Amino acid sequence: MMDLCDDGKRLQPVPLQDAALHVATHFYGPEESAALMHALREEIAWRQERILIGGRERLQPRLSAWYGDAGRTYRYSGRRFEPLPWTPVLLRVRADVERATGHRYNSVLLNLYRNENDSVGWHSDDEAELGSAPAIASVSFGETRRFRLRHRRRKDLDAISIPLENGSLLLMEGPTQSCWRHAVPKETQACGPRINLTFRLILD
Repeated sequence: MMDLCDDGKRLQPVPLQDAALHVATHFYGPEESAALMHALREEIAWRQERILIGGRERLQPRLSAWYGDAGRTYRYSGRRFEPLPWTPVLLRVRADVERATGHRYNSVLLNLYRNENDSVGWHSDDEAELGSAPAIASVSFGETRRFRLRHRRRKDLDAISIPLENGSLLLMEGPTQSCWRHAVPKETQACGPRINLTFRLILD
């Protein structure tokens, strides 16, 4: 893994058992983050998808989009998603993230949390096409939201909460997905929009 040049941009380890987690709190500065968020809101083909939750079809409580290399299909919550072609802004962010993490990515899932009522429930990114120990890089723009983690088996380990700030980068590697679930819960206080990009490598 390659570190960037100053403390705000450098990936720092998060001490967590059965996981390999790193965070750079200011991977992008405020002005750059604002410009990238504006471009993403305007250029991405946002949709509110219908997914299966508990055997019932429901609207996702957020907007999303799937981009990537041709043929990198992604399946989750009973749906199959074909990638849209990379945009210039996504290619630029992907290049930055690949330099910082030392990993290669061929696809990205984008989520737009419009306000405090949008969320994502407890889950692991453990689909078969990601492999047994995927490296997933998550970039956030806009409002700070709580990124919650809880162990899948060990009840003696407390859940933790990481505030993902504007311009931050989170890297999850190794056993993180097989041992932990994560979520972005609703907020009790009013908040503005947040865009999150999770870069992944879909295997053949």
